[in-house]
Amino acid sequence: MASGILVSFLGAVQAALSVLLTILFGVVAAQFGLVTTDAAKQISALCVNLLLPCLLIVNLGSELHLDTAVLYVPIIIWAIFFTVTSLFIGRVVTAIFRLPKWAAPAIAFNNTESLPLLLLQSLGTTGVLATLTGAGEESEGINRARTFFLACSVVNNTITFGLGPEILTGSTEDSLFIRAYRWVTGTPRSKDQEDSSDPESHQERNGNGAQSSEGDHDGASSGDNGDEEDSSGADERTSLLPNRVVHWERRAKKSVGSRLSSSFDASPKPVQVFLSSLGVFLNPPFIGAAIGAIIGLTPPLHRIFFNDMSEGGYFNAWLTSSIKNVGELFVSLQVVVVGVKLSLSLRLWRKGEESGTVPLGTVLCVIFIRFILWPAISIPLIWSLAAHTNILPNDPILWWSMMMMPIGPTAMKVLALADVSGASEKVRMSIALFLTLSYIITPFVSFAVVGALEAAKAAR
Repeated sequence: MASGILVSFLGAVQAALSVLLTILFGVVAAQFGLVTTDAAKQISALCVNLLLPCLLIVNLGSELHLDTAVLYVPIIIWAIFFTVTSLFIGRVVTAIFRLPKWAAPAIAFNNTESLPLLLLQSLGTTGVLATLTGAGEESEGINRARTFFLACSVVNNTITFGLGPEILTGSTEDSLFIRAYRWVTGTPRSKDQEDSSDPESHQERNGNGAQSSEGDHDGASSGDNGDEEDSSGADERTSLLPNRVVHWERRAKKSVGSRLSSSFDASPKPVQVFLSSLGVFLNPPFIGAAIGAIIGLTPPLHRIFFNDMSEGGYFNAWLTSSIKNVGELFVSLQVVVVGVKLSLSLRLWRKGEESGTVPLGTVLCVIFIRFILWPAISIPLIWSLAAHTNILPNDPILWWSMMMMPIGPTAMKVLALADVSGASEKVRMSIALFLTLSYIITPFVSFAVVGALEAAKAAR
């Protein structure tokens, strides 16, 4: 028994070190100037807006069937429960101990995407999960676990970008729906929410949010010049479509935007509140998950996309494979971006330039909740449900995945929230420095991996 636990622990440590080394590659790339921080932001946006949706389409679509859909019901409920609970804990702890405002989202949102997926890859190499799946079925079990974590990440992303800006800044002006509404209708940001005292953060927010300064400039010029293009100002944002098509697109956007604005303003207050609440779901990962769910739950579509050619899978060899190849880039690329962003905070910290401060109490509090409190809650709770009730399906990989979902370091999305919410440079650097410390201790997740593994085996 002790020997088995030791083997599992060593395998988990190796997997955690693999994740840490992948982050280190990003740090090295940034230190040698191979990747700039601006490029890292663009790559991060690419990962979230394109690569992750592709990964969700393939993984959810291939694993989701009419007879396996019930497996994802407890995952969605559990993801909502632990995210909302973490959010509540973060709010309470921040208020009681007077922690910085960014501590609340740091406590609430953990890494449910790139880190668990890379950890699964490493665990598959070490063979640790074979005790749960059985001999010869480990690859299939890891694919199921990937899908479980991705389904969890959809819920986590929805709550993060729906409530995150308001938590970080105390303002609803930066919520996803309000930003999308302002972009479509052309409504300016409220004067009382403009951070004119910090032009650098204002520029940063416009560069990363839904309203980029360049996009506004393009929109303004389109109104003045119609379909005329200024070739001298061409850049990477210049449309490659013919001028006639660009002009039609802008006219359609203006027409639809004005109608949506008038309809929204004329609708009753309850309807406006309902539409605003639905706005948090408007993000690329959720759309990718919805497409994957539709494909998976529709037998003809599932057959066309994922069966062999001889069995009617006419899209499998070319369309599905290309989407899969693009989606697989997310796993390691997003973790490398983490290293690039952490490198920036380390350089600024050494130079003493607005590097921010991270109180020791804040670090210990967040680490305690993410690496100690949540393992103490999730592992016994899921074990009890699996061993003594029939609520959860009989799948040890599912139990282990659910135990691990709330555990781990703070998500890098918190830094993205600071960018789009207009936080000051000092606050952003404080968050980056905290994330550096948080990911350095990532190998401590090995204890939770082994604990969840033993609990899942005991519940069988």
